[in-house]
Amino acid sequence: MQGLTWDDHKIGATYQTLGRTVSETDIVNFVNAVGLIEPLFMDMEYVKKESVFGTRAAPGTLTFALSEGLVIQTGLIHGVAMAWLGGEVKVVAPVLAGDTIRVEVEIADKRETKKPDRGIVTYKHRVFNQRGETVMELKLQRMIRRKQAQ
Repeated sequence: MQGLTWDDHKIGATYQTLGRTVSETDIVNFVNAVGLIEPLFMDMEYVKKESVFGTRAAPGTLTFALSEGLVIQTGLIHGVAMAWLGGEVKVVAPVLAGDTIRVEVEIADKRETKKPDRGIVTYKHRVFNQRGETVMELKLQRMIRRKQAQ
């Protein structure tokens, strides 16, 4: 499977990912793996008494990581992405254990670079839960391979 080269990216085009349900196991494994050992993520008695959510919430970084995985699974940038260059992430609403997220990817902009084998693409990602509510908004840039000269 080959993703879209820089040349094939069309500004304004949108793509949808599949859904992914976030489980309690996902949250516990993630916070342990990266060291986010906070009561909000690990202590259910604390969550029941002190949290505004009343149930286990996913860290925003987990939501971001899962959304990136969903985007990769579309094949949109498979074999053509050269680097993730950064961007802006806005957490809009919580993702709770049991929520199912999906991502809408929009090609927002693209520009050439000094090197003829690559370009920069700006993407807008909107992450939605199962109720269609926006939970995260991202604007990110990736270095994408260009078509080879004929």
